[in-house]
Amino acid sequence: MSRFVIKGGRRLSGLLKPSGNKNAALPMLAACLLTDEPVVLSNIPRYEDVHTMLRMLEGLGVSVDLRGHTVRLCAAGIRRTRLDAGLCRTVRSSILFAGPMSARLGKLSLSPPGGDGIGRRPLDTHFAALRQLGIKIEGRNPIRFSCKRLQSADILLSEASVTATENVLMAAVLAPGQTTIFNAACEPHVSDLCRMLNGMGAKITGIGTNFLTVEGVESLGGVRHRLEPDYIEIVSFMAAAAITGGGLEVVDPPIDAMEVVSRPLKMLGLRWSYRDGKLIMPAGQRLTIRNDYGLAAPKVEDGPWPGFPSDLMSVSILVASQAKGNALFFEKMFESRMYFVDRLIEMGARIVQCDPHRVLVNGPSKLRGIHMSSPDIRAGMAMLLAALCAEGESVIDSAELIDRGYEQVERKLRLLGADVVRRH
Repeated sequence: MSRFVIKGGRRLSGLLKPSGNKNAALPMLAACLLTDEPVVLSNIPRYEDVHTMLRMLEGLGVSVDLRGHTVRLCAAGIRRTRLDAGLCRTVRSSILFAGPMSARLGKLSLSPPGGDGIGRRPLDTHFAALRQLGIKIEGRNPIRFSCKRLQSADILLSEASVTATENVLMAAVLAPGQTTIFNAACEPHVSDLCRMLNGMGAKITGIGTNFLTVEGVESLGGVRHRLEPDYIEIVSFMAAAAITGGGLEVVDPPIDAMEVVSRPLKMLGLRWSYRDGKLIMPAGQRLTIRNDYGLAAPKVEDGPWPGFPSDLMSVSILVASQAKGNALFFEKMFESRMYFVDRLIEMGARIVQCDPHRVLVNGPSKLRGIHMSSPDIRAGMAMLLAALCAEGESVIDSAELIDRGYEQVERKLRLLGADVVRRH
């Protein structure tokens, strides 16, 4: 167990070289199981969840060669079909092995996936869609997947689940005939996975929309693919700079993704532009919440893409606590994500928790350092940012939870001028 010790009150400014998108890396690692040829992924982020996925792949017999931010994977020799139970319990992404393993070897056994405690995250959407592709699912612990022959299907997902869409895609690319997926998730990392699969020889159309068509092929080959930068990390570091009065330049930003998430961020007072391949956010911004028409307090609510990502709700709430005005935040997807605001309130933030899904924020408020513990990746990052702009010293336990979604976060923050150290 490790902790962060932070002395707040320093202005953060400088250059950010963002890591690759974690949410793209996890399904892409699983996709290497679909071929016996080498798969090379560059700009791979070195998050803890990525290392866990690599350990699970090695447990199945995949050759893994990780050098810096490039990994070479070869699943030519896989024979084992059971995932390590302990590793499964640490990450939600273990479920992403179900589709490709059922397609490649016709069998997989895994313990129920773990992950963040942000609320109930059922697997029913995965199971219903995979069954339509001819995959049999039995048991609870372990969950056993088996398939004698894949079949194409017209699939209507009960929710626009990112991981369910990815799971179905990775099975459908090897299913004979045409498979359609309606109500598919269309987040940037889903589109990036589609492009990678097409690079391996798959035939997926409708990329970037909620209606995907997959023409099954007999086999897939190897590929070299570069991951896009992580817009969640970029926004988190923009928030760190803005709430401390600093500025930020971001190398090679994913402009399309940033424009989708821009409306709520600009409503909170953040301003930026693009120049010479960089995102430029000037220092000294006066954060002021822009009211809706009729001077009504604005509402920020999450939703499937192109809605505002749930992964950015925690950081956005923290930014609102440092902006002048009022804003209502409505978290629709997870019933436990909002509970971290108790720690912000203890630090001095003026926040009213209306119910498990809604909080009303009134800013700006001066924060003071406290001792707290990270409950999940995104709440932990919001706590870390709060400590950066608070008076005095803060301590955040369970720092390893933040590591699951942010690569070398204390190093990157120190490069911007933060006073943060990790202690064990």
